[in-house]
Amino acid sequence: MILRQFLHREPVAASYLFGCGGNASAAVVDPVGDIAPYMEAARATGMRILYVIDTHIHADHISAGRALAEASGADYVLFEDAEADFPFRRVKDGEVLELGNVTATVIHTPGHTPEHLSLLVTDHTRSTEPWFVLTGHTLMVGDLGRTELASSAEDGARALFASAQRLKQLPDHIEVLPGAYSGSVCGRSLSGKPTSTIGFERRFNKAFRIEDEEQFVA
Repeated sequence: MILRQFLHREPVAASYLFGCGGNASAAVVDPVGDIAPYMEAARATGMRILYVIDTHIHADHISAGRALAEASGADYVLFEDAEADFPFRRVKDGEVLELGNVTATVIHTPGHTPEHLSLLVTDHTRSTEPWFVLTGHTLMVGDLGRTELASSAEDGARALFASAQRLKQLPDHIEVLPGAYSGSVCGRSLSGKPTSTIGFERRFNKAFRIEDEEQFVA
């Protein structure tokens, strides 16, 4: 497994490159800004970018996903329900993207936006169990994503509650790699620490730990 995290300040966002070094296969998630750092990271690690994935259609910045996919020859990936008028690879809930010995399973996690997806990643050279989840703007360190960007705040909140309940089913040890951190406009109480675990967030994330749907929506 090779994993690189890219932290951005203008806008505040987090991007990722991950994949299988042995099979030279990588994916980039939520790229922002200049595509050169992703191309260089792939080159330096000897990997070819097969997939460029946006967890959702971003409201606070322009994605570099399409430009990176075109430059690298990768598939540009969005969830199948994304309302976009350009070509992209449509993925479904439960679909598995293969990257050599690494796999990424698509989890539909609507709420921040209706088409939002997360990626549950497994390194099969280490275990058949997943290692981390890329959560975009659904679950972040300290809070969950805002819900009124692409729907009513209430409809988004109900969808986000269901997504949170689904993520809570993951084991405590699963690492959470979010798409934003402190300073982003997409969450309220975000930490400056850009990673966490499901177990820590289950205990100490004030929104994630709410178990009653009506309380959560309110």
